[in-house]
Amino acid sequence: MSILPIAWAYDHVRLIDQTRLPVEFSYVEIRRAMDMVTAIQTMIVRGAPAIGVAAAFGIALAAQEIDTEERQEFLEHLETVATALRHTRPTAINLFWAIDQMLNTARQTVGPMGFLQEKLIEAAQNLAVDEYHTCVTIGDQGLACLPTQPQRLTLMTYCNAGALATAGYGTALGVIRSAHNAQRLMQVYVCETRPRLQGARLTAWECVQDRISATLITDNMAGYCMQKGLIHGVVVGADRIALNGDTANKIGTYSLAVLAHTHQIPFYVAAPLSSIDWTLSNGSQIPIEERDIEEVYKIGDQWLTTPGIEIFNPSFDVTPARYITGIITERGVVPPDQLQQLQP
Repeated sequence: MSILPIAWAYDHVRLIDQTRLPVEFSYVEIRRAMDMVTAIQTMIVRGAPAIGVAAAFGIALAAQEIDTEERQEFLEHLETVATALRHTRPTAINLFWAIDQMLNTARQTVGPMGFLQEKLIEAAQNLAVDEYHTCVTIGDQGLACLPTQPQRLTLMTYCNAGALATAGYGTALGVIRSAHNAQRLMQVYVCETRPRLQGARLTAWECVQDRISATLITDNMAGYCMQKGLIHGVVVGADRIALNGDTANKIGTYSLAVLAHTHQIPFYVAAPLSSIDWTLSNGSQIPIEERDIEEVYKIGDQWLTTPGIEIFNPSFDVTPARYITGIITERGVVPPDQLQQLQP
């Protein structure tokens, strides 16, 4: 199944509603820029590369909304929408990167406003296509760096870094897809990923759609599986990577990396170069989003704990570079301490 979570549909953006999966597969039509802001905030669309692409289309929608021939007024409107988009998810650097790409296109394009509007749609569409091909390349790069033995591997992944989290194919799940296509994958263990269960709801769904052999486990079973020798490698995605290789990803990734290190299991981060924040020297500088505490104490309408208890809900954690075997990008796989060699 070809899973494309974001698509331009003539005059609007069509998103797979990821809040309804796996119970219901449905689309949301986004026709105004501020509706894209809401879609990102509420995680109708989620995953670092995917929200970058969504934000690019948000800027394209903003360009269609303003009726003016005054260039400065046009650019100021785009910047207002860009500010709202930047405030949706502070940890994922792809969001900021994509917005900057779109604003640079707007500033550098000369001509009437109608022409500029068309160029922004084209720029967002090109960004989405490039993102898809980048993920396919990451998958192939990752396949080449996986352990050579055994011939068929059992891998573990966390959260959802698949087609739904990108513009298709995926980063971490892209590596797993490539291994599956090359008949090098025996099984993938999918951690459920509390509190929003992106592994259980989304990664498991993607694996079933593509007939990838997968086993769902609760997050606290990962160490047991490693201790029993069931896991040959771990592959995760990233929301932001610092210059030294420290990596922010979904909360719980750090724990998984420590477990893998303890059991001498290779731990890979798969991400496009747009996920690297070249301005940050280390992971302590990465902003960590905190989300609504309701995500922790409720699933749907069902309470999981007692009213009155205090709750802490950071959405991401930072895995120190020393626990990462390699960072898989579209330009190759490097140890974290050699990440600078990929800097543009």
